[in-house]
Amino acid sequence: MSALRESLGFLASRLRQVGIFVALILIVLLFQVLTDGILLEPQNVTNLVVQNSYILILAIGMVMVIIAGHIDLSVGSIAGFIGAVAGVMIVHWGWAWWAAIPACLLVGALVGAWQGYWIAYVGIPAFIVTLAGMLIFRGLTLITLKNQQITPFPDELRALGGGFLPDISGGTSVLEWLTVILGVGGTAALLFQSVKERRVRRRFNLENEPMAWFATKTVFIALLMLVITFLLASYRGTPIVLIVLAGLVIAYSALMNNSIFGRHTYAIGGNLHAAELSGIKTKAVTFRLFVNMGVLAALAGLIFTARLNSAQPAGGTGFELDSIAAAFIGGAAVQGGIGTVAGAMIGGLIMGVLNNGMSILGLGTDYQQLIKGLVLLIAVGFDIFNKNRAGGGSSIAKRFKLRTTPPATETKAPSETKAPAQAPAEPSAPVAAGSRESGNA
Repeated sequence: MSALRESLGFLASRLRQVGIFVALILIVLLFQVLTDGILLEPQNVTNLVVQNSYILILAIGMVMVIIAGHIDLSVGSIAGFIGAVAGVMIVHWGWAWWAAIPACLLVGALVGAWQGYWIAYVGIPAFIVTLAGMLIFRGLTLITLKNQQITPFPDELRALGGGFLPDISGGTSVLEWLTVILGVGGTAALLFQSVKERRVRRRFNLENEPMAWFATKTVFIALLMLVITFLLASYRGTPIVLIVLAGLVIAYSALMNNSIFGRHTYAIGGNLHAAELSGIKTKAVTFRLFVNMGVLAALAGLIFTARLNSAQPAGGTGFELDSIAAAFIGGAAVQGGIGTVAGAMIGGLIMGVLNNGMSILGLGTDYQQLIKGLVLLIAVGFDIFNKNRAGGGSSIAKRFKLRTTPPATETKAPSETKAPAQAPAEPSAPVAAGSRESGNA
C-alpha cells in the first residue's frame, strides 16, 4: 500500500511528462479501434515512421530553440530551399550525391548563422527574424527552381528518404532478422542504461523514482519497443531514416542532459538575465542554437526531397507549424526553460498518429486542421494548468495526502543547520605543512 501511495505521489509530481505519454497511448488505441485495426498494421506503422521522419528531425532543433526562449518560423522554408539547392546541384550540375549532401548541410548552417547573427548579436526578436526568413527562403526556393520541380534523383539519395536496411535472410524468412537484432539489442541497451542511471542517482542521494513506478515504466517501454520491432520486421525491415532519427535522438538527448551547452541552454530559457550575470555567453549559445537549427532543417529538407524524388516549389510548406506543435505538445514550456528531446518526439508522434489516423478515416483537411488545432490548444492549456498547480502546491498530492519530497528536516545538510553563536576571533593556529588548507592558501 505504501508503495502504491509513493508511486501515486510521484506521478502527481510528474503529471506533465506522464500525461503526454498516456495521451499518445490513448490516441493510438482510439484510432486503432476507429480504423478497424489498420493503424497498427505493419505497413502502416512503417509509413507512419517514414512520413513523419522530417517533422521529428525538425522537432529536435525546435525544442532546443524553444527551451532557450525563442521560436523559429522559417524551418519549413529552409527545408524547401535546401531541397531546391540539392536539385540544382545533383540534377542540373551533375554533382555526386555524396558530395551534395555535406554541401547542402553547409548551406543550412550558413542560413542558420545568418538568422542567428541577427537574433543573438543585433538583438532582433527571433519571431521577427525567422518570420522574415520564412519569406526570404520561400522566395529563394521559387527563384532557384524557377517555379518548376526538379526530378529525378539518384537511387542512393532516394534511399535516404524511403529506403530500408538490407534483408540478411534474402527474403526467405517471415521476419527481417537484421531489424530483430537491432530491436532486441536496442531494448537491452535501454534496460541497461535505465538501471545504471537509477543506481547513479541513488548513489548521490538524488531524487529518484519509486521502484514500483520505475519497474512498470521500464517494462512497458521495453515491450513497446519489441512490439514496434516485430511490426517493422514483419513488413520490409528498418527504414534507413529511422536509423538516422534514432542517432539524432540519442546524440541530442545526451547533449541537452549531460553537456555544458545543454545546461546553458536551459539556464538562458529559465532566466536570461541571471544566466548573463552568472557568466554564460548567452549570445554565443543563441547563435549556435540557430546554426544547429539550420543544419537540422537542411537534413529534413534532403530527406523530404529524397522521399518524394522531387524538389518542388511548395516543398516544406507547413513544416514549421507541425514542428512547433510537436515541441509544445511534447511538454516544452511557452516561456522557455523546460522541455526535452524525448518529449518532442512523443509530441511529433501524436501529430503523426492524428494525421495518419484521420487520413485513414477519410476526414478532410478542414476537420484535420480543426482537430490538430484543438489538440495544440489543450496541450498548451495543460502546460499552464500544470505550472499553476506547481506554483500553488500539488493539489493532487494534497488530496491523496501524499508526500512527493522528503521533509527538509530529514535531508538538511550539516552546513544548513543553525550555527551556534561564534566566539570572539582568536589568532589562528599554525597550519600543518602540506595540509589542504595550506595548499589553498
